[in-house]
Order: sequence, then structure tokens, then C-alpha cells
Amino acid sequence: MKKAFLIVILVLVVLFGGIFGFKAFGNYMMHKALDHMPPPTFSVDAAKATVREWHPRLQAVASLTAIEGTAISTQLAGNVTGIYFHSGEFVKKGSLLVQIDNSNQLAQLASDRASLHLAEVNLRRTEKLMETNAASQSQLDTAKANFETARAAIRNDEATLGKLAIKAPFSGYLGIRKVNLGQYLTPGTEIVDLQSWDPLYVNFTLPQGDLPKLQVGTLVRVTSDAAPGETFVGKITALGAAVDGTTRQIAIQATLPNPKHVLRPGMFAEAEVVQKATHKVLTVPVSAVSYNTYGDYVYLIHSEKKDGKTVQVATQQVVKPGEQRDGQVEILHGLKPGDLVVTAGQVKLSNNSLVTIHHSDAKS
Repeated sequence: MKKAFLIVILVLVVLFGGIFGFKAFGNYMMHKALDHMPPPTFSVDAAKATVREWHPRLQAVASLTAIEGTAISTQLAGNVTGIYFHSGEFVKKGSLLVQIDNSNQLAQLASDRASLHLAEVNLRRTEKLMETNAASQSQLDTAKANFETARAAIRNDEATLGKLAIKAPFSGYLGIRKVNLGQYLTPGTEIVDLQSWDPLYVNFTLPQGDLPKLQVGTLVRVTSDAAPGETFVGKITALGAAVDGTTRQIAIQATLPNPKHVLRPGMFAEAEVVQKATHKVLTVPVSAVSYNTYGDYVYLIHSEKKDGKTVQVATQQVVKPGEQRDGQVEILHGLKPGDLVVTAGQVKLSNNSLVTIHHSDAKS
């Protein structure tokens, strides 16, 4: 039994030894092959660091408001007898929107017109009698007063009728109708919203330190997520008379043309005040910069000699990025003009990777 057991042990030792030996030999051969294999070369896109002239910009969050905009309401109480508009339509100044019951006022107007006619007849008769001294001056004065009183009553009736016929105070676009035919309205009841869309006001604030850089007529560029990729250009038309004592911000208002009605009052937007002066900055495409908590960097491409051949190598270069604009980012330090940096394909790279440039942005 002991001899058989020893034989089994010996066989197992030989078997497992062969397996592990074969595995070790395979690993040795694989490492040997890898040691003689050339390092991989990665295809990347690249662009040059370029000096550009940028206008200094002051950025702020803005709100768009209508130059003319109001909630149409009634001054007098009464039942709605006519609605002459549709929600969302464009109306011209003076267009009749809603008619409130005016039957009593029409009857009063007819009565006052009759009184006016009588007062006018009495005045003319008294004037003729005065010519023959058949009437006194006091009678003439009374006749004139009665005539003016009757005429004033007519004007009052017409003013009341005008308030009961609610019209558009300016041309613009209507919102959603908020009243119905036959509804009783009290003074101040909102009927519909009316807004003009072109041009618009752009209202925003900037810190008091920027006040010397602001003046009426300065260009303002406006963008909104309601119109992706579009930039609207207006001009500053007014500055606040005082700096806010709490926030130390100054209010600014720009006027913005909106002929295509892309923007609407009440929208959130971003405003940039563009100054006339320019300064030179070194920029690279935004995609070239890799942002990291330990430091932002780019892959800088340079040529080296290896085994008698010229190859391109990408090395990590720490940079300090600044302002971003139009797909470019300002590099405050870490690069110099003409440096070639990787703009696409960085994910597969490590420091000192070999690269080939698949596409180079010659315009950058």
C-alpha cells in the first residue's frame, strides 16, 4: 500500500509539474514576444495653439421683456356682450377686443343729445333776443351754461361708451383669452395679455466695478436656449440711475431687434457686453483640454528619433485654461504659439504614446 501511494504521489507531482512548467514556459515566450514587439501607434486629431484677438466681454444673466406689454382689463363693471378676437392672434392698435353691455349708456347718450339740441336752440333764441334787447345778459349766460353742460354730458357718455368698448392700446400679439361671452366683469378683471415682440428689452445687472466699461450704444450679444446656436445683437440703451445699495449691481437695459419673433417676452437669456478694445490670447480647441482634479492637461505632440526613424510622441503637458469662447479655450500658461496638441483620441493615450495625425486643423 505504501509503495502504491508513493507512485500516485510521484505521478501527481510529475503531472502538475508539467502543467505549471508549460504555463511558465508559455508566459516566458509571450513576454519575450511582447518585448520584441514594437509599441502601438494611435491615430489622433490635432490642432495648433494659435494667438487670437478677443474682445473683452462682460457676461450676465438677462431677462427679456416687451417694450410694450400689458394685461388688458376693464375699468367698468358689466356683462360681456361681444368678443372680437382669437387667442394668440396679432391685432393692430385700436382693434375692438371685447364689448361690455352698453345699453344703458346708449339710452343716456340719446337723452343727453336731445338735451343738447334743446340747449342749443335756447342759446340761439336768447342770442337773437339780445340783439333787440329783449333778453337780459343773465338769461344769455344761463343759456350758454346750459348748452355747455349738455355738451359735457355728451362727452361723458362717449367716454363711458369708449371704456365699455375695450380696444387694443397698441399693436401686438394676444395671449390666451380669460373671459367668456355673458360673463360679468368687475373693474380690473384681466381679459387677455397683449405683448409686442419686436423689438424687445434685455434687462440685466453687472457689478459696480464694470460701470466705467459701460456706455449707451455698446453692443450686446444675446443667446437663449430657446434658439440654440443663434446669437442676437442689440445695443445698450439705458443705464440705471444708481447702483443697488444691497447688491452693488447696476441695472442695464439693451434694446434687441427680433424681426423673426424667435424670442418672446419673459424668456431667460445670457447677455454679453462686447467692448471695442481687443487683447491677444493663446487658444486651443476646447476638446484638447482634459480636466482633472489634480491639474488640467493637454497631450503635446513632438517628434523624436527612434531606431533611426522619426516618430511622433504625445506627452502630457499641464496647462492653465481660461475663458472659453466659440469652441476655443484660452491657455494662460503651459503652451506657446504653434504647439501641436491632440484634439481627439486622447482617451486611448498614455504619457509618451506614439501617435499618427489622422486630421490636423490647419486653420487653428
